[in-house]
Amino acid sequence: MATWLIIIIYLAFISLGLPDSLLGSAWPLMRQDIGAPLSAAGILSMIIAAGTIVSSLASGWIIKRFGTGKVTLVSCCMTAAALLGFSLVHSIAWLALLAIPLGLGGGAVDAALNHYVAENYEAHHMNWLHAFWGIGATGGPIILSYYIACLNSWRPGYFTVSIIQFCISAVLLATLPLWDQVAKQHKLVRAAGQTSTDDAVDPPAIDNNASIFKNKAVIYTLIAFLFYCGVESTVGLWGASYLVGTHNIAPKTAAAWVSLYYGGITLGRIISGFITMKFDNRHIILWGQIIAIAGAVILLLPSDPIVYMLAFGLIGLGLSPIYPGLIHETPARFGSENSAKLIGYQMAVAYTGTTLLPPIFGFIAAKTAITIFPLFVLAYLLIMLASTETVNASLTV
Repeated sequence: MATWLIIIIYLAFISLGLPDSLLGSAWPLMRQDIGAPLSAAGILSMIIAAGTIVSSLASGWIIKRFGTGKVTLVSCCMTAAALLGFSLVHSIAWLALLAIPLGLGGGAVDAALNHYVAENYEAHHMNWLHAFWGIGATGGPIILSYYIACLNSWRPGYFTVSIIQFCISAVLLATLPLWDQVAKQHKLVRAAGQTSTDDAVDPPAIDNNASIFKNKAVIYTLIAFLFYCGVESTVGLWGASYLVGTHNIAPKTAAAWVSLYYGGITLGRIISGFITMKFDNRHIILWGQIIAIAGAVILLLPSDPIVYMLAFGLIGLGLSPIYPGLIHETPARFGSENSAKLIGYQMAVAYTGTTLLPPIFGFIAAKTAITIFPLFVLAYLLIMLASTETVNASLTV
């Protein structure tokens, strides 16, 4: 049962990734179709991310009340319905309204599945879980670029993704009893092994929120999450617009190249799942940041367009192990008694980065030029690197 359920969870994370990459890839054509300014994508992105913040903060109570399976099913249905609406409407106001259930559904799925896998499966499944998000995020632009090339329209791409979401919802409905059964199995296994873990050394529990934020490492960890999600979503949202506006690349080609960025994230997380069996998260996260910074530097250099395509893939590959690695490090760094509370804060701050940083870039780019895109990506990456290295230094003192 546990094997079947992890496959279903991976499918659900594909459904989480599919919508995340659509807006940025579709925006060059979408904004012309509905008569919206360039910066409106940032507003839509902010509404979606705000919904994820609200649902992730409330996820603890919701999961406890209804269970992970039901929360995942309802959330997947919400995102499917919202995407169907996206494919049909013709105004920015309707898109903004539909962005609310899209964000609420995505945040609830993310929090519920991360918690369930951390609670019931081995550590390497965390990397692979997020790799399946990457499969969805990679597939979105591929589907979209196909319809743009064949029909010169973004709408069939959104419609197709909504149908995929409804199909995944049907699978979740059919397998709903599995969630509680597997959780009970793992609870019995943990109870049987409790004696052997009682002697493990664990950092002292943090009693309240005030003492959490007195810990310097906690503050810098939250900053790292803020800028990780900020740079990941900024590249996904504005990458295609940068390629079209700066290098005169066709919209269909730009959408396909952004899929290479998400492909780098996907491939990197699959590989990282195996690498974590040999190397510690600290070094994997560091090398990932260095690779992503190298990709951002390449975007700053004058070169052939094909090199910029490779740079997007390199940024995705570098980013791939950072988010799951930081989540997985939380119990080891701050104690298992503190991890549930801290992971909740981390996800909320991460979604805040998704909410604020891409619109900030969009606003500034609208006032200046889209050519500043690589500078912002590089700045976000360097701040994240400084934050994670400060955490490492403070914990080794």
